[in-house]
Amino acid sequence: MTERIEDWWARRQFSRGRAVPYDVGTYHDAWASYPMLVRQYHPELNAGIVLSQIPPAADVLLLWQCEAGHLFVATPTEQRERPEGRRRRSAWCPDCTAGAVQQRFAPAQARSPDAPQPRAPRRKQVCPKTPDVPVGTAFVSTCAPKPASAAEEKIRAALFGTLAVTGGMNAVRVSRPFFEHLEVWPDMLLPELRVAVEYDTTGKFGLEHVGQREETDRRKDRLLRAAGWEVVRLRAGALPPLGPHDITGATTSRRTVERLIEALRDIRGPLMVDAYRV
Repeated sequence: MTERIEDWWARRQFSRGRAVPYDVGTYHDAWASYPMLVRQYHPELNAGIVLSQIPPAADVLLLWQCEAGHLFVATPTEQRERPEGRRRRSAWCPDCTAGAVQQRFAPAQARSPDAPQPRAPRRKQVCPKTPDVPVGTAFVSTCAPKPASAAEEKIRAALFGTLAVTGGMNAVRVSRPFFEHLEVWPDMLLPELRVAVEYDTTGKFGLEHVGQREETDRRKDRLLRAAGWEVVRLRAGALPPLGPHDITGATTSRRTVERLIEALRDIRGPLMVDAYRV
């Protein structure tokens, strides 16, 4: 049953027989993947209890304050799942999000009779630009986004400077649509090894690769594995691993590239990987 923070804390004190049921810092690593939530949480609004003392799955009502000053109540789970598909900095605040929606879609009575009426959403079609190649084929896609960061480019240069594999591929044909495309676009592709490499950070505003976006990453990985590829994610900062071969605490250092090479050797075997080493 969802409880107020004071009631939840008192119950935990009783059940654990301690004045401080959870020490400060106990759940630091679990919350570190959500920097936006860390900024929106204030102990003085929650009986002096700091966020790292609260389990991310606790069924407790917490008071949060967004950067615009809005106060709102939500459980840890509601907060972690809040961003969904939105990329706005205020996406973790329901008031900011509702305001943005109201501006885009004003009520019918507030619109002028002569104003154009909003159209019903059209059914999304699968992009026809994906070439008709077998599932699992790597190719150069005209729809793929450009590399996201200089850090990603640095890792790519170091990786392809270490392995003499085919470069330039940016897409893999998959069996089911992924955001209206029958292709996915990993950050780096190693076609001879059939391994996709992703470089994940939380981004400037702490919204990337967390919450619902994490499930998008998992779905993308499932499609790649179903197509015969393996995935290694280089997870920067405090992002936790999503798959068995992911590398946490990743940076752009040579050490991270060497850890990646070792992961590739575990996946495809030392003989195969070492055959491509420069």
